[in-house]
Amino acid sequence: MLAGRTKLGVTGRMGTTLFLARHGQTVWHAENRYAGVSDIALTDTGRRQAERLGAWAADAKLEAVWCSPLQRARETAAPAARAVGRPATVAADLAEVDFGSAEGRTLAELPAEIAAAFRADPVTGAFDGAEDPLRAAARGVRALRRVAAEHAEGRVLVVAHNTLLRLTLCALLGIPAARYRTVFPRIDNCAVTQVRISGTDTALLALNVPADATSPGT
Repeated sequence: MLAGRTKLGVTGRMGTTLFLARHGQTVWHAENRYAGVSDIALTDTGRRQAERLGAWAADAKLEAVWCSPLQRARETAAPAARAVGRPATVAADLAEVDFGSAEGRTLAELPAEIAAAFRADPVTGAFDGAEDPLRAAARGVRALRRVAAEHAEGRVLVVAHNTLLRLTLCALLGIPAARYRTVFPRIDNCAVTQVRISGTDTALLALNVPADATSPGT
């Protein structure tokens, strides 16, 4: 079983091991508001989550930390980058999906027909003015493959966002993008999802493991 308190570990070093983490909690996310490209800062809880992720990173034998350019991701990545001893690499393709007309709002605050269309199919029912989910998935894949190529056989922490990571995981694993909300209901704040990328192959090794509940693996 991948979800829950599964140990993060790999036998051998085949391909690049990426540890994917969503940023810490923000005020909007605590209220289930769509932040998207809005640059929202972490709450005190979010900063504590980031520190726990940094403590995890200190024992994870990482060679690098990458992150989204948005403030909440950079702030989350900072403790881990300090633990690794080098600045986080910021990649524009790791930014969250732009939710268009839903930015700053909850599903309950949207017109009922718009919320229903999104729930039925978040790709064809994407919000007005939002980024195309398929394009977002493609740039997420591009970003992770870039990280894997630059750190071949290495171990890297990537700090990004809930929807971007779910869409990207679907694309890498051959899951239809329209199912991202059901297959991956959420990526928890500062939990660690582990994948191994080898060429065009991707293996999902662990999902949503709390950073303070497990060893970083070998």
